[in-house]
Amino acid sequence: MIVLKAGDKMSEYILEMNNITKEFPGVKALSNVNFKVKKGEIHALVGENGAGKSTLMKVLSGIYPAGTYDGEIVFKGQVQRMSGIKDSERIGIAIIYQELALVKQMSIAENIFLGNEIIKKGFIDYDETYKRTAEILKEVHLDLNPATKVLNLGVGQQQLVEIAKAISKNADLLILDEPSAALTERETENLLEILRTLKAKGVTCIYISHKLNEIFEISDTITVLRDGKTVGTIPTSEMNEDKLIAMMVGREMSERFPRKEHTPKEVVLEVKNWTVHNPEIPEKEIIKNVSFEVRKGEILGIAGLMGAGRTELVMSLFGAYGTGVKGEIYLNGKKLNIKKPKDAIKAGIAYVSEDRKKYGLVLGQDIKTNTSLASLDRLVNNGIVNDNEIVRQTNKYVEDLNIKTPSIEQKANNLSGGNQQKVVLSKWLMTEPKVLILDEPTRGIDVGAKYEIYNIMNDLVDQGVCIIMISSELPEVLGMSDRILIMHEGEINGEIDYKEATQEKVMYYATGGK
Repeated sequence: MIVLKAGDKMSEYILEMNNITKEFPGVKALSNVNFKVKKGEIHALVGENGAGKSTLMKVLSGIYPAGTYDGEIVFKGQVQRMSGIKDSERIGIAIIYQELALVKQMSIAENIFLGNEIIKKGFIDYDETYKRTAEILKEVHLDLNPATKVLNLGVGQQQLVEIAKAISKNADLLILDEPSAALTERETENLLEILRTLKAKGVTCIYISHKLNEIFEISDTITVLRDGKTVGTIPTSEMNEDKLIAMMVGREMSERFPRKEHTPKEVVLEVKNWTVHNPEIPEKEIIKNVSFEVRKGEILGIAGLMGAGRTELVMSLFGAYGTGVKGEIYLNGKKLNIKKPKDAIKAGIAYVSEDRKKYGLVLGQDIKTNTSLASLDRLVNNGIVNDNEIVRQTNKYVEDLNIKTPSIEQKANNLSGGNQQKVVLSKWLMTEPKVLILDEPTRGIDVGAKYEIYNIMNDLVDQGVCIIMISSELPEVLGMSDRILIMHEGEINGEIDYKEATQEKVMYYATGGK
């Protein structure tokens, strides 16, 4: 690492990134980006997927080393030219990615000090390692044994272990990339409280999130990127949601949720007395005697707190979860016998899972392959795949869903989150479903892409598809559903028409109110 003097002038900024330009073959990801962060503040970095946020942070953390980009990084008054992530850690920068970088088979203590082991006489000093780990865990409100294996922790606890790991490195600047994407509301509140505590101790934070409520709650300053360029940096106190969204997408958005008046018609899907047991604990009921129906021409929202059984319900209907399943499913009056996802697909049920990277896509494969995966049975003639038809239909969905890609040969892992979600949607739309289940359809995607997904949902309902939508974001449930079912501890505890629905009513039923 080469360190250059930036002059003797003291600066209120701990970080200055000046005129950063980063190019990939055929794409300019960053174009003269300027980004300054004051000492001791929580600075939000926002923008649509593909705006350049992650690329900028990879430049800052040394993942894209000096020489692969143009521009200057000044940290704590010195110009830095980093050749790798070790260099950024050495000067006091720590980054926590949305995809957690923990070794699941190792203990909390081993993960926290991985690569920075405490050595005594040539051996790892486990007594000191566990002692220091216990002290750091208290800082992040984790009451756990340092010897606990990470694979035994929930996602929220793993996120806190990542923060503990950063604290162990005495980071002056902590970068958090979508830290709350997989957290519950309570875990998110805990995370924000920890960040406030770190701020009080003088730690500076860069906070990247698509959840605007968190941005306004936690940040002091907001910088907006759009199309690889800096749009502006404004104190959070001078910003509001409408103004921020307009800066992010480059246009005014009069409605966050483009609600359309739907006219529900005949019942398409009917579920009766549905009971499902936990496959890992067969004696435990996860879904308890649930009955409901979905009509043609409506969006049925399913709300509830984390652990209420929403995902388990729809996955079991799709044949992808549960043991000891009892109950009946009818589609257009015909009783179904769904034992596995293939049965559900054949019947006309499609399921967009909440984790698109784990369950929705083969990230190393191209758009064409991903889009056709669930429809191969229909696209094979005499044992030969009809490539021409796959290309035709894939191009159609790329156009219809406005998937931003140079070609259908582009690999899924090179797409933004919003475009990845559209590829997952196109995969299931190619199956020509009668019922489309959307589990967290806009998780981890920006406001512009969310708006496009909502419009796609409306178009599908107009075409006669009935939609079941699960969402942890109450404004989304209220803004897009025609009718809302609220789950609590594996049961449907309430049903509300959208015209009478409020956040308070939904939360009342979600917390067990009768």
